[in-house]
Amino acid sequence: MSVRPTSAELLGRSEVDDLEAVLSVTTPDDGSLVAAVRSEHDTIFTWDYEKGSRPKLNRLYEKAKTSMWNAETDLDWTIAVDQEEVVRNNAIANPSGINGGVDMSGTPFAKWGDKEWLELGIQSQNWTLSQFLHGEQGALVCTARIVESVPWVDAKFYAATQVMDEARHVEVFAKYLETKLSGHYPVNAHLKLLLDDIIGDSRWDMTYLGMQIMVEGLALAAFGFIYQLTTEPLLKKMLRLVMADEARHVAFGVLSLQDYYQELTQAELRERQEFAFEAAVRMRDRFLQQEVWERMGVPVKEAVELVLKAPERQMFQQMLFSKIVPNCKKLGLLDAGDGWLRTKFGELGVLQFEDWADTDEEQEMFALANGEVPAA
Repeated sequence: MSVRPTSAELLGRSEVDDLEAVLSVTTPDDGSLVAAVRSEHDTIFTWDYEKGSRPKLNRLYEKAKTSMWNAETDLDWTIAVDQEEVVRNNAIANPSGINGGVDMSGTPFAKWGDKEWLELGIQSQNWTLSQFLHGEQGALVCTARIVESVPWVDAKFYAATQVMDEARHVEVFAKYLETKLSGHYPVNAHLKLLLDDIIGDSRWDMTYLGMQIMVEGLALAAFGFIYQLTTEPLLKKMLRLVMADEARHVAFGVLSLQDYYQELTQAELRERQEFAFEAAVRMRDRFLQQEVWERMGVPVKEAVELVLKAPERQMFQQMLFSKIVPNCKKLGLLDAGDGWLRTKFGELGVLQFEDWADTDEEQEMFALANGEVPAA
């Protein structure tokens, strides 16, 4: 019997919640605008051009062709955005939640006034949109990989439409950051490690699992959270358009992996469970916003410890997995083998989402919201 890696071996630390180990992961900034990730994977040609042999994927492809939007003409970039006013009006001067229900006496925050909380809200928004931008570039690169490596023509066709979607997402987040906000942040170290792992893996289905199910699933939840929170009209419409695309993308991952995972051995499924768990923890760790606290001149560990005590923050962290858990269940990963992933998700406190709507259902709802005709 092969020896399975422990959580410590998967994550590089003995305890999942070891805060010092989490914060020790940083992104060195050498000023370079280009980063290379070495990988080896097969580029697969298929000479079977029968379109529609996988009907659900074909329907998704047809929907994608009619759902394209133009970042320049479908969004009103003349809308002025007063970032300070947006932060005040949306009660997100302190999205971490630490200025409510948490005792801050004796901490650096005890002396903060409105000016500092406002600046925290601004920096947090800059950071959040920056990480969305970096994640979208990761999706762009990974989906191009899927076009190369997936063996079915229906999947290649759909993935090609997603490459265009992701290019558009990178375009809009970059433009919003550049023209409407007040600064940007480099890619978070935990997000970068996850993207490197996804891109570096030679197996085509791991690209699907890491990007389409995990990263895109979490992004869909995070976008939805911000969409509900903000009243800024340009950002709200931008997020609605992006979310409709993302729901299709996650559905593409589920449809592509469902049948394939039924063919895998228990040992192979366990590898996918471990990858999903590792990805989930890395994505959770990325939202501690350690780069924001550094820029604000606050002791990072002290700030994060307070953040983690805030009830609002705990709810936000859990909600990020509301799209991931039901899709892992639909893929059979949650209970495969001895139910290892169910146990691990239970330890993360996110199993309550297992019976929430999966993304197959959700992408139909987004289509209706955008005035599209649902697939037959």
